[in-house]
Amino acid sequence: MTNRIQISNEYSSLLVQTTIHHILKHGKKVLATKLLVNAIKQLGETPSQQLEVFHLAINNATPNVEVKPKRFGGSVYQVPIPVTETRGTSLAIRWVLRAAIQRDGKCFEDKLSKEIQDAAKNTGNAIRKKEEVERMAQANKAFAHLA
Repeated sequence: MTNRIQISNEYSSLLVQTTIHHILKHGKKVLATKLLVNAIKQLGETPSQQLEVFHLAINNATPNVEVKPKRFGGSVYQVPIPVTETRGTSLAIRWVLRAAIQRDGKCFEDKLSKEIQDAAKNTGNAIRKKEEVERMAQANKAFAHLA
């Protein structure tokens, strides 16, 4: 008998698996899976609606550009660079989880569900973090030629 975790087919997507791995602490994948699936179940009535809201929230929190420090001529410039799809998704997941952890309340499932709902509506701390990163890139676009 194997110890592999099986999530039902209705929640099997690469984004859900990636989010489970970001939640994962000390190898407790069963707990991470249960937390995420219970949070997603609070997002809508049918599994397809729930996953649609989840994907929308992650897409809304995904940045298009970010700044990276580059040393040039003895000075360090914040140079805006485009974000790849995988890095953008990873950043969005990280920001949503961090915002959920910082929310008030006790139950992580409820906090995560509320943060996902906020991100789907383009509000919340994860969206604020995305806008902050993009604003920083916009402010430093004069150094884009150094990339």
